[in-house]
Amino acid sequence: MDLESRIYRNHVKKESWKAILTLAYQSLGVVYGDLSISPLYVYRSTFAENIEHSDTNEEIYGVLSLVFWSLTLVPLLKYVFIVLRADDNGEGGTFALYSLLCRHARVSSLPSCQLADEELSQYKKNSCWVVSEASLASRLKSTLEKYRVLQKILLVLALIGTCMVIGDGVLTPAISVFSAVSGLELSMSKEHHKYVEVPAACMILIGLFALQHYGTHRVGFIFAPIVMTWLLCISTIGVYNIFHWNPHVYQALSPYYMFNFLRKSQKGGWMSLGGILLCITGSEAMFADLGHLSQLSIKIAFTSMVYPSLVLAYMGQAAFLSRHHVVETDYHFGFYVSVPEKLRWPVLAIAILAAVVASQAIITGTFSIIKQCSALSCFPRVKIVHTSSRIHGQIYIPEINWLLMMLCLAITIGFRDTKRMGNASGLAVITVMLVTTCLMSLVIILCWHQSVLLAIGFVLFFGTIEALFFSASLIKFLEGAWVPIALAIVLLLTMYIWHYGTIKKYEFDVQNKVSINWLLSLGPSIGIVRVRGIGLIYTELVSGIPAIFSHFVTNLPAFHQVLVFLCIKHVPVPHVRPQERFLVGHIGPGEYRIYRCIVRYGYRDVHKDDIEFEKDLVFSIAEFIRAQSTIPDNSCEELAKHEKMTVVGTSSTHADGILIEDHMDNVDSAGTSELREIKSPVVMLPKKKVRFIVPESPEIDTGAKKELQELMEAREAGIAYIIGQSYMRAKPGSSLLKKLVIDYGYEFLRRNSRAPCNALSAPHASSLEVGMMYRV
Repeated sequence: MDLESRIYRNHVKKESWKAILTLAYQSLGVVYGDLSISPLYVYRSTFAENIEHSDTNEEIYGVLSLVFWSLTLVPLLKYVFIVLRADDNGEGGTFALYSLLCRHARVSSLPSCQLADEELSQYKKNSCWVVSEASLASRLKSTLEKYRVLQKILLVLALIGTCMVIGDGVLTPAISVFSAVSGLELSMSKEHHKYVEVPAACMILIGLFALQHYGTHRVGFIFAPIVMTWLLCISTIGVYNIFHWNPHVYQALSPYYMFNFLRKSQKGGWMSLGGILLCITGSEAMFADLGHLSQLSIKIAFTSMVYPSLVLAYMGQAAFLSRHHVVETDYHFGFYVSVPEKLRWPVLAIAILAAVVASQAIITGTFSIIKQCSALSCFPRVKIVHTSSRIHGQIYIPEINWLLMMLCLAITIGFRDTKRMGNASGLAVITVMLVTTCLMSLVIILCWHQSVLLAIGFVLFFGTIEALFFSASLIKFLEGAWVPIALAIVLLLTMYIWHYGTIKKYEFDVQNKVSINWLLSLGPSIGIVRVRGIGLIYTELVSGIPAIFSHFVTNLPAFHQVLVFLCIKHVPVPHVRPQERFLVGHIGPGEYRIYRCIVRYGYRDVHKDDIEFEKDLVFSIAEFIRAQSTIPDNSCEELAKHEKMTVVGTSSTHADGILIEDHMDNVDSAGTSELREIKSPVVMLPKKKVRFIVPESPEIDTGAKKELQELMEAREAGIAYIIGQSYMRAKPGSSLLKKLVIDYGYEFLRRNSRAPCNALSAPHASSLEVGMMYRV
């Protein structure tokens, strides 16, 4: 079965309870690794703020109360019961919220949007809601659509959240692995420990990143058992500590102790919020990883396993500390101190494995969100490797992997303590949560069409809580919190410069596109020799003839017998159904053999390799020809005149119509002398060839059969990719800022990113780049 079809069918099929419980079990390893290992460093980071540890246990009880209510209000109430409902056709995360807003209000920054995109099945809106033009939702929508600056602010807000998620991908592996390895300090002297802890953490991190190219599907089946074992371990130890040391510690769950602690400790208690914040790191993963699982499975796993285990673990630590007031060492508040001595080595081993799983989850999530950013023209082109042919979303990005590894090692070696790492990680996490809260308030009004009072209440309640955490983290700027801010600034500049340059390039292409009348004036031969083969002219335009075509024809007076202006675009939906993948139309009359093909992908879709893509592309054109043969001649002329597009699915979505047979064939030469004469870069490697079987139907006229025959012959001769390579410069008289952004910023990113042929997975042997200078 076709991978694309399998992904979509798995995505939309109704889940049974067995499937839901299986997904709930799998979510332990995919989603909850980061959240489950937080007991390793929460108390240690919190009491690092010089909070007194008095005999009355007011501080211990106050911290436990803050931890309990933070876990209850943010992960449980906010994410499980509210935010998870704001999915984008089953997908979650910052870009899912932004995508929802883009579809309910015309605020999308994607330049190649079409009205036809709104007819996609996943583009649907909540049509059951009737919104009057005088309502606040309607007025807010009009305001966002009217003012370009508000659209840019919305985009920057989404990018800030994305940058902080990527920053968390740097910080979480460092703090997770370092905190797990810190258990060695109880088994050796301080003099020896400082020479073992950092090297051991660095070796684990290097090994983790070195194995990324194999993909997590090979060892992913052990992730859930590791996290489950860890949760059972910490909850069991917690229950033991509660009954052995202080059975009355449950009283600290009352919010009285929380307010009493903040009232008495004042500034110290406020600053301690930066450590308490670490107990909810990983909550965003419940929403971000929604596309791999389901809402119900994530809710079941959290409420039945993760939440009670974490509460018991924190209560157990508090019970132990409430009976041990003499602070003899700097790791007195560490997790391993409360572990019975006989169990410390096994718990240390499980903790290291759980830290690796947590790190793996955030690394995979970072790869996924960078892929989404790249798909929406907000990140330079990178090489994306799909490590699994069966599991959707398992990808590997080499450049990002090694960059993350170097940054993780730099933070581990540079900080060498959980306090500063915790400050950095906490600020990154709480910033993402604040962005989610802001976007959710807009979703409540624009997408759910709820009362503005509900949206304001949501922002005030959760925004106030997160603002307190944010302020407590930001005050520690010089103590590690500067790291995520520095990373976010660099990433935000990179992403915005690339997005700005991409839009300017598209605007230049639109302004300088060639008129279709110019093409029609050349006649069927388009004024040059037509040689065998299919020429795919890659363009980002969804209408008109790109300037690169006239530039190419001017310099090379020969072209292929079939021309296809190919546009690969991403739309603001997570997935495009295979049945709706292609938009195909004629450019000019049918005898010109010139077509436009727009290939639509969602920001979470899997791109096929070149062989499968070529097969589907040629099939879509063939199906378009067959479908047009059933339309009267005068209608066909009208369609060609206005360049109407027809939706055509992939080859796997058609059970009838044009049949395709694939077989391997060795091509030893470039083909005909005409091809060698113009040095057309046709594939010379063993490849699949497509054979069309046209059904004997009276509906298919002679002209259509001839057109199909020519398409078949052209496919057998080979396919050449003609790709424009643009060099952009700011126009004379532009501002200094624009010159810096275009001439240096964008050009630096373009030179150091993947070429368009790599992004298209086009074979190097059959690709030809045509350079042009743009003045924008």
